[in-house]
Amino acid sequence: MITNPVAARTDAGAVRAVLDILRGGGWKVEILATHRPGDARRFAEEAQTVGFDVLVSYGGDGTAMQVAAAIAGSGVPLGLVPAGTGNLLAGNLRLPRSPGAAARAILRGRPRALDLGAVERADGTHYFAVACGAGFDAELMAGTAAAAKQRWKMGAYLVRALTVLPAVTSTGHTVTVDGQRHEVDAAMVLVANCGELVPPFLRLGQAIQPDDGWLDVVAVRAEGVVGSVAAFVDLLRGIESGATRIWSARGRAIEIVVTEGPARPVELDGEAAGTTPVAIRLLPHALSVLAPPPRGAR
Repeated sequence: MITNPVAARTDAGAVRAVLDILRGGGWKVEILATHRPGDARRFAEEAQTVGFDVLVSYGGDGTAMQVAAAIAGSGVPLGLVPAGTGNLLAGNLRLPRSPGAAARAILRGRPRALDLGAVERADGTHYFAVACGAGFDAELMAGTAAAAKQRWKMGAYLVRALTVLPAVTSTGHTVTVDGQRHEVDAAMVLVANCGELVPPFLRLGQAIQPDDGWLDVVAVRAEGVVGSVAAFVDLLRGIESGATRIWSARGRAIEIVVTEGPARPVELDGEAAGTTPVAIRLLPHALSVLAPPPRGAR
């Protein structure tokens, strides 16, 4: 079990409770705590070499993706104890938020193969399981103070968003989807692997699933406070609504290039990942996660 004490914001008693539940289920568990960037990925890589059967991430989406980066394509399953700010992957998979309940869900869970998005950067390959965003959402996440996230969690992003809405503007982008170029004006461009941006309240589309073999591209056009609020309402209605402020497409290889103005920041599951241009490719069924079966599955 790899823990991020900063993201998890938990005391020793909570960690001990999770350990006791897993060990009570017959598991032999070793725990490692991160102290600097890259520790989670390094710990996960080392764990594979000595034959651990399951890796558990106890922290936020950033910690989970660091662990996932090390085990992508290996078949080694990932267990999630969500304890960060957003916990978007756990929310999309309907995993419990309580650490104890999440540990029990891991014991009961079955491996579910999820798709991943992959982005090549100068320092190597980076991954996302929920979404990659370029533009407003990446600026919002980068500009929200860590102290505010620790205190208010997702509410910190909402407060920050309200303060920056007057400055929101759309710029020209070229979005290439499986070789086909599209010219769109957007304040942000999302490449979604999961359907829910804020589980279970904000769903982009009913057909977007993390194991469907597709990435869904959603470009949102907004200007200022009024336009941003209208665009948010359109997002709540979903991409199937035909709203004029929302453009969507589906593919397995996506490139986002800003054609007007400066490069825009990019985030992968809430973690900063440089600026545009950004090229994304789909890795189908690359990550095994211990989770309940999707709704409707036998």
